[in-house]
Amino acid sequence: MSNSNINSTHPAPFLLVGIPGLEHLHIWISIPFCFAYTLALLGNCTLLFIIQADAALHEPMYLFLAMLATIDLVLSSSTLPKILAIFWFRDRQINFYACLVQMFFLHSFSIMESAVLLAMAFDRYVAICKPLHYTTVLTRALITKIGMAAVARAVTLVIPLPFLLRRFHYCRGPVIAHCYCEHMAVVRLACGDTRFNNIYGIAVAMFIGMFDLSFVILSYIFILRAVLQLASQEARYKAFGTCVSHIGAILAFYTPVIVSSVMHRVARRAAPHVHILLANFYMLFPPMVNPIIYGVKTKQIRERVLGLFLRKDV
Repeated sequence: MSNSNINSTHPAPFLLVGIPGLEHLHIWISIPFCFAYTLALLGNCTLLFIIQADAALHEPMYLFLAMLATIDLVLSSSTLPKILAIFWFRDRQINFYACLVQMFFLHSFSIMESAVLLAMAFDRYVAICKPLHYTTVLTRALITKIGMAAVARAVTLVIPLPFLLRRFHYCRGPVIAHCYCEHMAVVRLACGDTRFNNIYGIAVAMFIGMFDLSFVILSYIFILRAVLQLASQEARYKAFGTCVSHIGAILAFYTPVIVSSVMHRVARRAAPHVHILLANFYMLFPPMVNPIIYGVKTKQIRERVLGLFLRKDV
């Protein structure tokens, strides 16, 4: 009797569908997914290796970039291996507690990435608007505190979700119509009053999006004003050129979120696979393109990467 109650309350395991309606195309869809994940692993590991190995890159901007690369590695690795297992081997089963752990990593590291992008906006603001105070403001101690605050905020906001989900009775079956354990996808299987979960999830998403993005925009208003006050066009171009990589990372992170949010409200009747593909794009795109953006646009990193390959050729 007790065993059946445990099994009905906490299904063991859940079943991840993958991309509903496109199951027959999973093997083909896995090709770009695998390619993107491989690029994310290679690109972010290369960034971390270069920043760690070169003492000249132990500056605030590159330390924040190392944080971003670490977050992208964890974020993509928390979902992509399981997604590829679904596509390649039809391994759809996931333990209830493994599902909660995956959900925790997914949401907490997404919040951390948003925080680090905000910190990088602050870095660019100080570098351009307060250049004489750059080294005294952005000290190692402050960078460490920013990193710890980003982790603490993410963990504090996300840690209630697994505990809230544990208390539900899952009587709507074990099938999750998604590629991974996302909070609302699990909530839909729960019976009982889920209003608090719904409200809390939306409130956290809106708070993070509005708070972080508002301050990023505010930073760039000050940056743009400072750049336009520079005397020469060359100085303006050089100053704003240092922000291009960061702007690219912001667009890569926030654009899929905004598009997905708009689609959920404007195209509610769209096929489920449209929303699932958008959600996966949000997971895949930033970890894949961030190393490319910074590798191409940041001279110091580009030179180090080329140096690695040239040494190998020699």
